[in-house]
Amino acid sequence: MTKIRVYNTLSKSKEPFEPVRAGKVGIYLCGPTVYKPSHIGHMVGPVIFDAIKRYLAYNGFEVTWVVNITDVDDKLIHESHQRGVAMPELAREMTADYMRNLEAMGIDTVDTFPRATDNIDEIIRFTSQLIAKGFAYESEGDVYFDVSKDPDYGKLSHRTVDAMQGEGGGTAERKRSSGDFALWKSAKPGEPAWPSPWGPGRPGWHIECSVMSQRLLGETFDIHGGGLDLVFPHHENEIAQSECLHGRPMAKYWLHNGLMQASDEQGKVGGRTTRPAAGDREAQEIGKISKSRGASPFSEMLAEFEPETIRFFLLSTHYRRPIDFSEERIREVGAGMETFYRYFKRYQRITGGDFYQLAFSARREEGAIPAGGDPLTAAVAEHRDKFLEDMDDDFNTGGAIGVLFELVRRLNKYADDEKLEDKKQQAPEKMAAIQQGTRTLRELGATLGLFRKPPRQQAPAGDTALSEKLIKLLIEVRAEARKAKNFAMADHIRKSLAEIGVILEDRPGGTEWTIQS
Repeated sequence: MTKIRVYNTLSKSKEPFEPVRAGKVGIYLCGPTVYKPSHIGHMVGPVIFDAIKRYLAYNGFEVTWVVNITDVDDKLIHESHQRGVAMPELAREMTADYMRNLEAMGIDTVDTFPRATDNIDEIIRFTSQLIAKGFAYESEGDVYFDVSKDPDYGKLSHRTVDAMQGEGGGTAERKRSSGDFALWKSAKPGEPAWPSPWGPGRPGWHIECSVMSQRLLGETFDIHGGGLDLVFPHHENEIAQSECLHGRPMAKYWLHNGLMQASDEQGKVGGRTTRPAAGDREAQEIGKISKSRGASPFSEMLAEFEPETIRFFLLSTHYRRPIDFSEERIREVGAGMETFYRYFKRYQRITGGDFYQLAFSARREEGAIPAGGDPLTAAVAEHRDKFLEDMDDDFNTGGAIGVLFELVRRLNKYADDEKLEDKKQQAPEKMAAIQQGTRTLRELGATLGLFRKPPRQQAPAGDTALSEKLIKLLIEVRAEARKAKNFAMADHIRKSLAEIGVILEDRPGGTEWTIQS
């Protein structure tokens, strides 16, 4: 039995993770409606669930992960009219943008990206079956799900049917109840449409995911994920459609990530004691970053920040909590990551090996560290156990990243204490210990999709060659100041360079410098 426990929105509690089929896991994550370029909010779910899939695979599970593409929707139709571009063309353009951003972020574990428009026949069939079973009805070319026929409606959002009743929208007069929702929408003039038993039209939003998840993962699968804002109505309605038709649970575990919030928005709560609790959907939605709130295209952010820095930033908070977004916060994360990048260079100086080429264990049991041996090895084993404990506890990536920092600090201290940059001090047992510790660092980082390749080097602003010469000149001036015991001047040079992102490190062979991203 796995040690992993997950928080299930359905039960509002942590439960042992036991897949529907032993050894196999099916994950469905609600993807984007592709009507405008992706922003950072669209990367939250994919980064989190990419890490979840990697960790499950690390634990020996065979994982199938599906992310849908909604390529027909009211927003798409509106945007296509605004731009004077056909809806399919706009959808293809925005889907390509989304895929480029996923690739840049190292999200390459998704198995299938089904598109709603490729599943129209299945959607019509699913809707017809709901009508035949008495759970849905046709009204003037529209088809609605009758929520009064589902005694469990509201079990995910934990609301009563009365509490979920609205005014019914622009089609209220066609519904039996204002809470009924559309499975099929009749076409308006100028809208894309497909033939159906109820006339030309297009699918409702909720039915798409029920159909695609059932087709690719089965009537009951393991994990359904999405943002906290999708609990109601989207996921509530998915459950109603799927479970009424199939007579069995749609998904065993419902995992919802917190929302991305701008630091200067009302919904952002700055301190630890005032931040909205995980699961507080209404509080988080106030400050949610979205296209309508002016979020910039993610491609612009990628031009400014290293993708791994953004990934690290997104994983530094437990996935169920809101993410406090600001560019300053991402810069702070980038500065913190220099701790790892500096160690990777140090490891190469000590061993002559490339951290990024290190072989590491791809499975949990393979990476276990035997008891005994060098004190460093024992400490590394403790850090590894703590990392796994955090990840087993509802995929606590924030806690796990904290352990990575502890581990790299321990490796640096060992290298300092044992003077390993001095070749004369490199006893075989010490080198074996530092190698083991570094392999474990790479192993654990890989489970989060981190440290897969070196970051791109960013040169200082202005002419690159001239900037490098000036930095080297300042390093020489600082060295002369230290020789003259003018430590105030030497410290001033170091601090001034650090303020513009140039970090100096004094080594036995001289002073090295790096540019913070």
